[in-house]
Amino acid sequence: MTSLSALDAADLPADAIEVGRIADAWGVKGWFKVQPYSASPEALFSSKRWYLQPPERGARHFEGTVLMPVRQAREHSDSVVACSDGVPDRNAAEALRGARIFVPRSSFPTAGDDEYYWVDLIGLAVANREGVALGVVRELLSTGPQTVLVLEETVDGKPRERMIPFVAAYIDRVDLAGRTITVDWQPDY
Repeated sequence: MTSLSALDAADLPADAIEVGRIADAWGVKGWFKVQPYSASPEALFSSKRWYLQPPERGARHFEGTVLMPVRQAREHSDSVVACSDGVPDRNAAEALRGARIFVPRSSFPTAGDDEYYWVDLIGLAVANREGVALGVVRELLSTGPQTVLVLEETVDGKPRERMIPFVAAYIDRVDLAGRTITVDWQPDY
């Protein structure tokens, strides 16, 4: 079994967000391929310290949370490749396969005007211009040309799903501090 003793045990920060997973080793010098959960993996590049947890299923080469200092990370095709001084060779990189990557939300780059991280939208209450509650953002879907808010609400004790395109034509206002989104959308759409 390959030793990952160069990676220190750590506590997961309170604001940690799971941003990807290690897919496989890449090359022979300890580099590894990362599958980011976002099409724009800026969070992976902005943090030089990644917190790893073992895969939920499959082989586990470490337990708990470990801190991995990242020496270099860059885009490569449809993924990211990275290296760390704590991962000296291909065998060590293979031992990380499936590991989940977390970074503190506080290390994300600042979003531009009218730009939002998906993680910040999840859990926001959505209401239309008339003040009718439409649900809470459960997740977001990327459909290619646009992103779609997936809302969940409970009607007569049963969960109900509603989808609203996250485009300027339907989104009037996002109030992160107030935890609300106002939309031009009717309950019967």
